[in-house]
Amino acid sequence: MTRENARLAANAVLVAAGVAAAYVVLTHPPLRRLAARAARVWLGAALPVYLIETTSRAWVESGRAA
Repeated sequence: MTRENARLAANAVLVAAGVAAAYVVLTHPPLRRLAARAARVWLGAALPVYLIETTSRAWVESGRAA
C-alpha cells in the first residue's frame, strides 16, 4: 500500500466514524443535550480568550504604548 492510499483509507475511516458519531448524537436526546452544553462551554471559554489574545497581539504590533 502506498503512502497516498494509506492516507486515503485513513481519511475514509475517520469520515465514516465522524458520520456515525454525529448520527448517534443527533438521534439520542440526552447526547444531543450534552453536545449542546459542551459546545456552549467551549465557545464560552475559547472564544473570549481568542479575542483577548488577538486584540493584545494587534495592540503590540501596532506599536502603541499602553
